[in-house]
Amino acid sequence: MTDNAEFTVPHSVKYDQRSPTRWILSHIWHYPLPLVGGLLCVLFDNVMFSLAPVLIGQAAGLILQPPPLAQTQLLQVSLAILVVLVADGAANLFGFFAATHIGTSFQADARQELYASLLGKSQAVFDRLRVGDLMARATDDVSQLSDMIIPGGILIIESSLAIIVPFIFIAFISWQMLLVPVIFLIVHIFTVRAYMRRLNPVTRLQRNLFGKLNAGLEETISGIEVVKASAQENFERRKYTGNATRLRDAFVAQGEIEARYLPLLFYAITVGASFLQSMLLYQRGELTIPQIISILGLVGILRFPTFISIFTFSLVQSGLASAERILEIIRTQTGMDENSAGHGQPMRGEITFEHINFTYEGAERAMLQDVSFHVRPGQTVAIVGQTGSGKTSLTQLINRTYEASQGRVLIDGLDVREWNLANLRSQIGKIEQDVFLFARSITENISYGAPGATQAQVEHAAREAQCHEFIMSFPLGYATEIGERGVTLSGGQRQRIALARAFLSDPRILILDDSTSAIDSATEDEIQQAMRRVQRGRTTLLITHRLAQIRWADAILVLDQGRLVASGTHEQLLRRSPHYRRIFARYEVDLPPLEAAIAPGVAA
Repeated sequence: MTDNAEFTVPHSVKYDQRSPTRWILSHIWHYPLPLVGGLLCVLFDNVMFSLAPVLIGQAAGLILQPPPLAQTQLLQVSLAILVVLVADGAANLFGFFAATHIGTSFQADARQELYASLLGKSQAVFDRLRVGDLMARATDDVSQLSDMIIPGGILIIESSLAIIVPFIFIAFISWQMLLVPVIFLIVHIFTVRAYMRRLNPVTRLQRNLFGKLNAGLEETISGIEVVKASAQENFERRKYTGNATRLRDAFVAQGEIEARYLPLLFYAITVGASFLQSMLLYQRGELTIPQIISILGLVGILRFPTFISIFTFSLVQSGLASAERILEIIRTQTGMDENSAGHGQPMRGEITFEHINFTYEGAERAMLQDVSFHVRPGQTVAIVGQTGSGKTSLTQLINRTYEASQGRVLIDGLDVREWNLANLRSQIGKIEQDVFLFARSITENISYGAPGATQAQVEHAAREAQCHEFIMSFPLGYATEIGERGVTLSGGQRQRIALARAFLSDPRILILDDSTSAIDSATEDEIQQAMRRVQRGRTTLLITHRLAQIRWADAILVLDQGRLVASGTHEQLLRRSPHYRRIFARYEVDLPPLEAAIAPGVAA
């Protein structure tokens, strides 16, 4: 069970996550009525099915008697056999229905538990996971759980009872005839245990290889434009073929293990040995022909559990391997907690960084080093620096996308860790250069950050972001469904829809990460005017290299290799910061003489 989560479902069921087996059982025990009812039905089913050979043996004994004496009794036994087999079929039907209910419910519950767990993971967790492998776990691995219950688990229970119940009937007829079946049972148990030990690593390998195959497929499809532009179709095909071949070889290895499955051979020996023993007991007068027919009929029942075990144990092993892969994700530790009891008041927008150090997980170099500054509520602060200087990383600490390695980030004087996480993030809007849009309608995309917004509010935000006109040019207008990640729109159109989404959510802190890079100059001027109206009364952090945007910032922070090397106004930095002057060296502007540098750290 993870200690922390960024999101949790109130009053959700807590399952035992100490091991895959405990986790599976805790899910199954969540449905006691179908579980107990199903087990009783399966038990009754096997009792009825085993009773049938006993009655058939009695019928054979009646046939050997003179007709007038046995005719009435034979009819009664025949009707009894009919009733027993009908009852067996009905119990079997209800037993499998209960197992299906448990299996499908387990699958749905596990899927929801995994999805809720993923929503609660931090960005740092997703950075080290492959999307395709996650999709494989959330789809195929979860489906394996249902197959493990039905038909896998129910058939194992059915098979176990199909061995135990006939043994009991045989013991009532002749305890001596238990010798051969008991020897078979002992050998069968050891053989199955050895079979599962050989099968376990193969099924685990299959699940991992399927996840790798799916991850490669997702990566290729997501980057298909790069693949085609680089003419690397053959390389990707060979890579996928190699993964598919390794997965096939894993299934072939399973087939080889199953081909050496010996219990079917032992069962054949058991039938022959039981018949031989019954003949010896018949010669000694210890068994009658009706008893022999009944016993051999009961021994015949053992064929089904012996045959089906090669299939059911494979399903169970695959289910256990899948459960282990799913639990691996659910139990993955995330460094942040939603802090549901934390501070939840409206923000003023004051931001303070106190000696912040930050390193991405697994990275060798710190992305931010001893960064300190203060932003007053309502200020617009531009953050500039060369590529890789830590500009985006800095903004990601404000809404706790990542956690600072050292130091404190304060919002309105409170450490961000003391805020209720949902409340903190709901009051911080962020638009990045690589805009993400959902494969939904334009209205749904704009109103995503403001559930319950009216159509009039959506359209007002769209007009502010200068996207109303191009939206209305579509045949369906705001009801237009855009492609995955907004691929049916241009880069500028995607950015304007993202701006409309930010305007509508009305955040107290607005972070713009090169958010107008794909917009033409004329449209940008119109958007800048709208943004200036929207920014009144709210704190804005602006990551950009555009001189027109930097100039109207209240203050500017200059980053270089993760360090805050200067801060001040545009005019101050042009005179005192070599790093800032270097940024504008490519512009045709007159740079004033360089003066003594000012100490960084405070936004003026």
